[in-house]
Amino acid sequence: MSSTPLLDFVRLPADLRELKKDRLQQFADELRAETIRAVAHTGGHLGAGLGVVELTTALHYVFNTPEDILIWDVGHQSYPHKILTGRRDRIRTLRQAGGLSGFTRRSESIYDPFGAAHSSTSISAALGYAAARDRQGKNHHVIAVIGDGAMSAGMAYEAMNNAGAMKSRLIVILNDNDMSIAPPVGAISNYLSRLVSSKPYRGLRGLAKKIAQRFPRPMYQMAERAEEYARGMVTGGTLFEELGFYYIGPVDGHNLDALVPILENVRDSRDEGPVLIHVRTEKGRGFEPAKSAPDKCHAVNKFDVITGTQVKSTAKTPTFTRVYADALIREAARDEKIIAVTAAMPSGTGLDVFAQKFPERCYDVGIAEQHAVTFAAGAACDGLKPFVTIYSTFLQRAYDQVVHDVAIQNLPVRFMMDRAGLVGADGATHAGAFDIAYLGCLPNFTLMAAADEAELSNMVHTAALHNAGPIALRYPRGEGTGAAIPEMPTALEIGKGRLLREGTKIALLSYGARLAECLAAADQLAAMGLPTTVADARFAKPLDEDLLLSLAREHEVLLTIEEGSVGGFSALCLHRLAALGELDKGLKIRTLTLPDYFQDHAAPEKQYAEAGLDAAAIARTAVDLIFGDANRFAGRSAG
Repeated sequence: MSSTPLLDFVRLPADLRELKKDRLQQFADELRAETIRAVAHTGGHLGAGLGVVELTTALHYVFNTPEDILIWDVGHQSYPHKILTGRRDRIRTLRQAGGLSGFTRRSESIYDPFGAAHSSTSISAALGYAAARDRQGKNHHVIAVIGDGAMSAGMAYEAMNNAGAMKSRLIVILNDNDMSIAPPVGAISNYLSRLVSSKPYRGLRGLAKKIAQRFPRPMYQMAERAEEYARGMVTGGTLFEELGFYYIGPVDGHNLDALVPILENVRDSRDEGPVLIHVRTEKGRGFEPAKSAPDKCHAVNKFDVITGTQVKSTAKTPTFTRVYADALIREAARDEKIIAVTAAMPSGTGLDVFAQKFPERCYDVGIAEQHAVTFAAGAACDGLKPFVTIYSTFLQRAYDQVVHDVAIQNLPVRFMMDRAGLVGADGATHAGAFDIAYLGCLPNFTLMAAADEAELSNMVHTAALHNAGPIALRYPRGEGTGAAIPEMPTALEIGKGRLLREGTKIALLSYGARLAECLAAADQLAAMGLPTTVADARFAKPLDEDLLLSLAREHEVLLTIEEGSVGGFSALCLHRLAALGELDKGLKIRTLTLPDYFQDHAAPEKQYAEAGLDAAAIARTAVDLIFGDANRFAGRSAG
């Protein structure tokens, strides 16, 4: 007999809506159990999804999805949604090559109307959908579900301000699982929320407003504000009312008997204007190991369903992230002007370790990358040395501030970009593909990339000493190469690379963490009788012009290699070689970059092989250039 009879019956939300309300909690329990089993098999985001199982159930039960538009912010909490929307048979392919995405994705399902993975986009997207609905004379509902953490980003408030002004019919669910922005949820709170969401109350409220409108304008405005503030004092919703939303809450997000009627009331009301329903949930709900974990099992490896013990490979070397954290701690111990800034990612960037050592010098500004950059710019103006530590893919969100507030003013802000390059299971949304290109075009910037742990340590030290303007350092996700970390770091000469191996036929110029693959490729080429030079550029800006020219002039073939998009390090090299006339002399040159498309999630080694950035592909490209056809050369060597 199946342990999930209701879940077995419900293949799509339409099936869910055939259940009686008194069966919904059993269904939610089965959905939670299936989510736990799926993530135990694949790894991925767990805590957030467990916290919204009842909310997911209620939303699909009450609203007519996919005709009604349901948008999940970020999307890392959408695993129960995926199971419920026809993807249960593929849920154990989550984040695997060729499998389901770990986030919402338009190409994956009609129940994913808007793709996401970065935070705080849902209200803007939902408002766009609402405007399109109104413009086209349609009448469906549009719902955005956004977490309390995502509400720390300015974009969410920009969208809410616009929604309040537009007065479009829009439903925003604030999933509050952490911030103390409301009184505790209980029976009275649930009752009041149900009351203020009901048709009679809202009808009476509307009638009272119409009567009050006959008063002189000052008296009407006073009455309107009195009613809003009275409800705000009870529910905590004054801020949202001021933004033009009708506020309902807080509601117990795990009590379906409270949640479903409130959603039905909102669904059945056709009042104009946006509504915000404040739902309180518990991250990691229903799984004791998640509830007791400091991060509520936000992101996990494969794990044992009973004990919650995660399967972790034994690290042979420290991660680049940990090497960075240790290096920054060392620099901060020597220089009290150093501060660290992150945007809601202290553990992901290693700054949680820094904060343990220097709590008063570590600033987590929330999901607010724009603010983080300008905050750091202000600190730099008054003599501090800010290290803005943000994933490469997230720094994109603050590009205007990087240009306007830092580069133009030539301020010594240090940008430390974790997750540079491909990131495996998190896929295209989290890959650090573009920072070389989007920073390399900016005047005043110095750009560095760490090839190994020793270089990372030296580059953090170099950045700490650099006060001539903004400087950026990129380094990859995952374990290091095993390079010995120096006890005393060396300050690198700005704009100078290094030679690691010298040959006469082929030159490989690496920028960043593909250096180990370049050395392996050089070994393969040497075995073919092709002596190969390997150089580490270290800097993309300023370029080591002397090194670049010597490689171009003294070798038949030159390859540039980077873990970045087109338009990055290779473009800077080509631009300089063209300006010096070196491309007019018969040099055979190829630029190896990430492909000009967004790569799907897969194991990193598979992604790099697909991109042509592993040792075999690097060697094959060099052979093709020399002999014109790799197969012909392979046949000649065999003969």
